[in-house]
Amino acid sequence: MYIAITGSSGLIGSELRRRLEAAGHTVLPVLRGDPGSPSATWSPAASWFRPGALEGVDAVVHLAGESIGSGRWSETRRRELLGSRTETTRLLVSQFASLARPPALVSASAIGYYGNRGDELLDETAARGEGFLAGLTEAWENEAAGAGASGTPVTLLRFGIVLSRKGGALPRMLLPFRLGAGGRLGNGRQWMSWVTLDDAVSAITHVLEKRQAGVYNVASPAPVTNRDFTSTLARVLHRPAILPMPAFALRLLLGPSANELLLSSQRVVPARLRASGFQFEHAHLEPALRAVLDRPGT
Repeated sequence: MYIAITGSSGLIGSELRRRLEAAGHTVLPVLRGDPGSPSATWSPAASWFRPGALEGVDAVVHLAGESIGSGRWSETRRRELLGSRTETTRLLVSQFASLARPPALVSASAIGYYGNRGDELLDETAARGEGFLAGLTEAWENEAAGAGASGTPVTLLRFGIVLSRKGGALPRMLLPFRLGAGGRLGNGRQWMSWVTLDDAVSAITHVLEKRQAGVYNVASPAPVTNRDFTSTLARVLHRPAILPMPAFALRLLLGPSANELLLSSQRVVPARLRASGFQFEHAHLEPALRAVLDRPGT
């Protein structure tokens, strides 16, 4: 297949590109840049897309979007986070109508769609929750779904917390634990839905190869509470997990974003992905962390 990838230099995008090329597919990185640059494919800031850049592409994997976890959520930052998803997706989708054969679209989303749901088990049929992230992901998905008007099959992948040594949340967790200062966040009862980078990329290649459309949760079938996650990480690192971070301290450090990023509870299961025949390489947390961190069991 001939596959275009936005966000091809990011955590998921770079590994996806490597995996697709190793499997014999041709990858087109959709590169940002000034409209005058010969290497640039698009410039979302200038609402510009190189004419004909997607001609002949079989599928587009859309992973572009600014990091949710960086910086406090001021009103300006919220607009940036929303725009980096909705405006880029709108610009990308606008190209499909002019193509002789519109490609399939596989677009990233996030389990933030479900909001803070306590112990409720959340599959793809669960309704949208409340909060900034829920509204952001709904708007993001709506822009991607607009590609369907051009006859494009649309797949929406709601990613959980992606575990990798190369980036994302896990490297930021490691330092306090290695210093012996790790511990649960808040009361530790909030559910964390996670997936290894390898499984996240395998899920993308799975839906591409199977031509699966619709919404899919990309998260391990075995979510854990924050208390269990932190104790497991401590065990894998051979460090204690005895210094919890109270919720009020997190709110002082991060502002309102702490509630949704660190204290929100999402017990997500990948019902549709498993029903489609997908097999997780890392379904359970401790062996997953050992594989990611290259730490065999003792």
